[in-house]
Amino acid sequence: MTRILVIGGGIAGTTTALALHKAGFDVSVYEAHPDSAEDIGAFLALASNGMRALAQIDASAAVTAAGFPLTSMRLVDGAGTEVTQRRLGEADNPVLRYRCLRRGELNAALQAEAARRGIGIRHGASLASVQDGQDRVTAHFADGSTTTGDLLIGADGLSSTVRRTIAPASQPRYAGEYVFYGYTAGAALAEEADDERFTVVRGSAASFGHAVSPGGQTYWFARVAGEPLSAEEIAHGTPAQWRERLLPLLREDATPAADIVAASTDDILATNATEIPPGAPWRSGRMLVIGDAAHAASPAAGQGASMAMEDAVILAKALRDTPDTDTALSVYETLRRPRVEHNTTVSGNISRGVHTPSRTGQAPAARPGDEELARLLEWNSTIGIKV
Repeated sequence: MTRILVIGGGIAGTTTALALHKAGFDVSVYEAHPDSAEDIGAFLALASNGMRALAQIDASAAVTAAGFPLTSMRLVDGAGTEVTQRRLGEADNPVLRYRCLRRGELNAALQAEAARRGIGIRHGASLASVQDGQDRVTAHFADGSTTTGDLLIGADGLSSTVRRTIAPASQPRYAGEYVFYGYTAGAALAEEADDERFTVVRGSAASFGHAVSPGGQTYWFARVAGEPLSAEEIAHGTPAQWRERLLPLLREDATPAADIVAASTDDILATNATEIPPGAPWRSGRMLVIGDAAHAASPAAGQGASMAMEDAVILAKALRDTPDTDTALSVYETLRRPRVEHNTTVSGNISRGVHTPSRTGQAPAARPGDEELARLLEWNSTIGIKV
């Protein structure tokens, strides 16, 4: 195998390109959006497992230059009473600390690192269809152009064209909550800027979380159970409308949540929590989907980006360490499916209120593969399991 096509230049696609390039493959990225990122507004927290994956492909510095670290999480109830506080991940290791940053900042940082390494990223390349042949796979784009490779990786997100080619019946579904993201510098929480802490509020009508950047800007989210927002509401909703919809729910509680949202003006967006049901096919012939295209989960567990980064490293190692493509993809799927589908299930249960996270202060229960993850991600170790 010499040439790999990656469809999608977001978190999953660009991290995969970085990993494949390090493994010695000729890789090119094709991104539909004309710029570095389509989803600029929402933020995320990269967990220690995601940061570990980045470290294996020498991309940690590119990401830690953006955003800010989070080393602990505080949980409070609707009365404002602290329920528990615990360390986040591997907080004692600067390389593996959680990192809070906007999704667009992360995309831009990863793409800049890919460009620095000479990886080709073509923007404005909207995939129209894929033709899978016996020896090669061809991507056809909306502008009439084509490109051919030995393997095509679909990292094109929730509405993946590659997934529709592989598994037309596999459709995203609503996970039971809609989610708001916002920012404000006027919430009078500057004293928290040096705490490196994420505060989560288990409110009576909404779940709310916030962290304060070193510059004093508060990043916040709110998750609300109920019927999904319509496509028209998402497309045309304004920050003022979202604020007025959310404030009555937060004012029921004695926490800073309502004041934080009230102080937010222009920087609010909303979306539905969506997931890919477990069991969907991931591959066919010379095509494979990864990241959200394969196993999108509700954001409740906060693991989407980190899981995609794990995908990238383990896929690159599987292709590097196994004798043929089919075996490599089988090894990859065997290693990844139990772990990522467990995450989809747990996160979806939280969104639907089926499972209540532990309030005892204990770390979350281990996901399948947690104990073995460091070894699997270690770049200089060999992946060699039987499938």
